[in-house]
Amino acid sequence: MKVVIFCGGLGTRLPEETAVRPKPMVEIGKKPIIWHIMKTYAHHGFKEFVLCLGYKGEMIKQYFAVGVEDWSVTAVDTGERALKGARLKRIQKYIDGDTFMVTYGDGVANVDIKALLAFHKKHGKLATVTGVRPRSAFGEIRFEQDGTVTKFIEKPQFSAETINGGFFVLSTKVFDYLSDQETCDFEKGPLEKLVADGQLMVRVHESGWACMDTYRDTLYLNELWDKNQAFWKVWK
Repeated sequence: MKVVIFCGGLGTRLPEETAVRPKPMVEIGKKPIIWHIMKTYAHHGFKEFVLCLGYKGEMIKQYFAVGVEDWSVTAVDTGERALKGARLKRIQKYIDGDTFMVTYGDGVANVDIKALLAFHKKHGKLATVTGVRPRSAFGEIRFEQDGTVTKFIEKPQFSAETINGGFFVLSTKVFDYLSDQETCDFEKGPLEKLVADGQLMVRVHESGWACMDTYRDTLYLNELWDKNQAFWKVWK
């Protein structure tokens, strides 16, 4: 099963790092954050990756060209300015089977990927998102007791509710909700339409999750790593 990672954003809130490198290449413990994310998936047996490249994507391509770990990595240039929905649509031909996974290139967590996949297969709907509950201004998810998402609000100014933590499982039918026009977003539009159609479910992750959004986040994640407190390090 393929794991798609969004790697194309400009990382404008982290200029200290992203002036010289794409955000997925910002390091935690001398390894790019994207390596940490991929190690989590690989720990659960998922080692086939499709990377949606954009801003400074050549640096990511060069990093994986030398053969990192025992992974299959397909690096695809999905455009310099395309939004995430367009990036996802543009890698459709690399997806086989009827199910695949998607995450962001700047978030780490100790999500049980196999349990997430089992949850997705059990409910039988088109999309599953992992919900997390830090105090942060990200996409807020509201849902019923059985997990059916009733509202998806991208980046509210203040929220202490369940938010979008990434780590999606999707049916290939989700591609029907996307277009390859660079203005096609993923959260605004497609996910909202999936909610309206009753096709988006959430699995709440109560344990560790963090996003590298600012320079302070970078310092925090490196501090955890240096103190052997990196909650996302599920591998040996």
